[in-house]
Amino acid sequence: MRLQHAFLVVLVSCHIRAIGSDDLQAVHEWGTFTSVAGEDGSAMSWQPLSGPSDLPCFVHRLDQRNIKAAEYGTVRMETPVLYFYPLKPLTISVHVDFPNGRVTEWYPKASSVQPSSGRNGWIEWKDIHVSNYVSNPGAPLAKLGEASHYYAARDTDAWPLSSEGENEKLLFYRGIADFGVDLRPVVSQDAILIRNEGLETVPEAILFENQGGRIGYRVLRNLRTPVRTNFPALTGSLDSLRSDLEEELTEMGLYRKEAHAMVETWRDSWFEEGLRVFYILPRSKVDALLPISIQPTAGQVARVFVGRVELLSPSMSQEITAALVNGDVAVLKKYGRFLNAFLQKMGSGHDVAMSERARNFLESSFNRVLVESRKTACVE
Repeated sequence: MRLQHAFLVVLVSCHIRAIGSDDLQAVHEWGTFTSVAGEDGSAMSWQPLSGPSDLPCFVHRLDQRNIKAAEYGTVRMETPVLYFYPLKPLTISVHVDFPNGRVTEWYPKASSVQPSSGRNGWIEWKDIHVSNYVSNPGAPLAKLGEASHYYAARDTDAWPLSSEGENEKLLFYRGIADFGVDLRPVVSQDAILIRNEGLETVPEAILFENQGGRIGYRVLRNLRTPVRTNFPALTGSLDSLRSDLEEELTEMGLYRKEAHAMVETWRDSWFEEGLRVFYILPRSKVDALLPISIQPTAGQVARVFVGRVELLSPSMSQEITAALVNGDVAVLKKYGRFLNAFLQKMGSGHDVAMSERARNFLESSFNRVLVESRKTACVE
């Protein structure tokens, strides 16, 4: 079954006739804001419980450390990438503000990234040289032996670029922030109540669940007033969902290869074990949370951001509790980086009955996060 209007991408094309706009035909961007819903559905402050970074080690890090791995925040800004489509080789500058957060990782080299602590951050690339393979046929792209979802984002027709001697097909950055999330889902025993606390209608959302490889999803449209919905039936096809998402992204303005690159980048993480809501941020919301300036101005600008809200269902809470008591590490592992947030939401009372095996697993997991947070990039 084709998913009608699932993952609707709000695309605003600004045709600005200014100096240089005829040369820079289009700039396309996509990314994800990830949060965890608290008891009232609002975004809670959380720290991921995970091991090694999912990025290649050549990616630059703030203060040369993986700050994002060990820091608390309400929102993780994950993998925004910018693609450029000029009509001829150009020199381009990009400045992105992050008023409620800070940029923690990026590639290629940036001219300036601020601040090193706190919020109200920004990143700037000056003198990015964008050229095609005809005029710059020998530009190698960094790629090390380790597997990474990072590389999937390169598989587009965007023009190659270089910044301070580093070559890429895109500008990549991500970070951590403290701001409220407009979509607030609250889970009860048999249903989910989703409220939109923002000023604008959320055009599309998807309630998604994966239980041991069985998946289900429910599409919700034009969320303005509170919506109460049942859990989705676990009869869906993951391959069909991925295919439909790519088609929708393409129809709404992303180039086909960009849409495929976005889904491939998130093909595991988006659809992993658990319960979550995906929703589309209105373009004006993206611009408010992440103001951007591009020089020369582009004839068309697309900014496609997906909000992801992780949920803790009663059955998940029961499963985690049993795993803590019985020392079932395999169950604890499947909740990945969100386990710490779920334990925080469930309360500290679970420590009383926690088995030694479960306690050792959690302690070793936190230690791995601390070790990862101190690792430096493998490039200067």
